[in-house]
This record gives sequence, structure tokens and C-alpha cells, in this order.
Amino acid sequence: VQLQASGGGLVQAGGSLRLSCAASVRAFNTRAMSWFRQAPGKEREFVASITSSFGLAEYVDSVKGRFTISRDNAKNTVFLQMNSLKPEDTAVYFCAARSANYGAIARSSSSYDIWGQGTQVTVSS
Repeated sequence: VQLQASGGGLVQAGGSLRLSCAASVRAFNTRAMSWFRQAPGKEREFVASITSSFGLAEYVDSVKGRFTISRDNAKNTVFLQMNSLKPEDTAVYFCAARSANYGAIARSSSSYDIWGQGTQVTVSS
């Protein structure tokens, strides 16, 4: 398994969860990393992305101010801290990695060639 996502679960609205994605990929520190999500009956959606270095990040408007993406290149792990969760955040969350030496942020899923298995996040009202 190259990307292993974890940390999902059931939480009440207003609560928090922290997702982790452990990567066993070559040159992790040269790859931009992202989180996407897919709700039932909907297309996969970009959530957040972080550059390979310097920690620059971008977010979809609906999560700005509530979610924070970060990474630990020493541990080959990327995180998604999710606060003030809403029922509309309910989805399967996927982490994704760009190719080696592609360190810039990309919002399109076609820019990513390695995907994790997904972790379910359910927010009850």
C-alpha cells in the first residue's frame, strides 16, 4: 500500500477530526499532496493541497477557515485537521500524491497518480 489514510469516523456537527495519510512512496518530499472527498452520488471533489516544501496550501472555499492541511516530510505523512465539521462534510476522504518532483499544488484529480484507499467521515446533525 503506497498511501494509507486513517482517522475518519462519526462525529457530531461542530466536532473535529484529524485525518492522517502515511506514504510509502519514493521521494515523498518532492511531491505535492492533497485531500479529495466524495459524497454519495457526487463527483470526487478537491478539498486541500500542500506543496512539497514550504508548506504552502490551498483549500476549496467551503472548508477555508475550518480545515488545515499539513505534512511531516520526516515521517512521510500528510494530515488534514478538520474543525467545526458540518453534515455536508460527510464523505469518503482520499489522500493523493503527485508524481516525484511535482511539488506544486494542483486541484485537478488527474494531476495525481497515487491514491489512498479512503477513510469515511460522517458528521451527524
